[in-house]
Amino acid sequence: MTLRDQIAVGMSLPHRSPDPLALTTVGAVARRADELGFRDLWVTENIVDDNTCFDPPVVLTYAASITKRIGVGASVSVLPIHHPLTVANQWATLDFISGGRAILAVGLGSARHYRDFQIPVEKRVRRFREQVELIKALWTEERVTYRGQIYQVENVKLATRPVCKPRPPLWMGVGHPDALRRTASLADGWMGSGGSSIAEFKGAVPIIKQALEAAGRDPVTFPISKRVFMAVDERPAVARRELERWFTEVYHNPPGTDASGIHGTPEEVRERLEALVAAGANHLLLNPISRHAEQLEAVAELVQIGGRFRVISAAHRRSAWITHQSQPGENQRRHNKNCPKSAR
Repeated sequence: MTLRDQIAVGMSLPHRSPDPLALTTVGAVARRADELGFRDLWVTENIVDDNTCFDPPVVLTYAASITKRIGVGASVSVLPIHHPLTVANQWATLDFISGGRAILAVGLGSARHYRDFQIPVEKRVRRFREQVELIKALWTEERVTYRGQIYQVENVKLATRPVCKPRPPLWMGVGHPDALRRTASLADGWMGSGGSSIAEFKGAVPIIKQALEAAGRDPVTFPISKRVFMAVDERPAVARRELERWFTEVYHNPPGTDASGIHGTPEEVRERLEALVAAGANHLLLNPISRHAEQLEAVAELVQIGGRFRVISAAHRRSAWITHQSQPGENQRRHNKNCPKSAR
């Protein structure tokens, strides 16, 4: 059984690099990933960064405008540095433009985010929870009145309505055990970060599954994912050298090359990806870090994704990416099949 028959497979849109990125490269990867049948395209948010990095809603809007069915998501958007009204409107707009294909994954961020954006560290979990609650309300209710400790709004209406009903899916990209448990009650999916180790991912999965069961939710249909920074080459030393440069220059963490990333020949990479599936992943975000167009083809071959294959396999249907019943509207009729059931 191939990887594409076992899980949903996403692809990273070229968006963060120690080298300059051309818009033509971004467009080529977006179109080709859509043609090949990858489930979704993803970016990260790094507003203050030593590397090239594009803004998520902007670059995803571009990708959505030149593709037809592939999902468009960010993991993660650092929620505390934004106002929830802005986030809700940006992602509702992306969902409208894409015809119901947007996926927002959010996280708490690190100490540098609170420092750089002058956000109080105190009550950061309370702030985060209120933001999530308010965004969901703005996506689903005609008018919203919300009175929290941090945020208060009175009878507000979102300027743009999302296409996905009842709302776009909201995932979380968190790592602390308490945050993982919160994911089970607040989120529609979870993605382990690319910088976290594979060992950490394997340790997180049982925590999430236990919390899901305690909350009365089915762990089988809840998306559990891992971003995988990777390099594939028939010459293993070349693949490792490329990935080591990434972890050294972008993450300033050379040991992450082996602890968090996956590199080697197609056979070696496939074996390590299958180990992640065995550990509990039902979705993987594959993130080549260089030679983007070439690596996209190599990755598609090793997971056996191709344009003539089914876009959604039986395993995908079991994993909560199932068609919604839509409301009338041309955008929604065209792309409603990509509106995840997990958003219900």
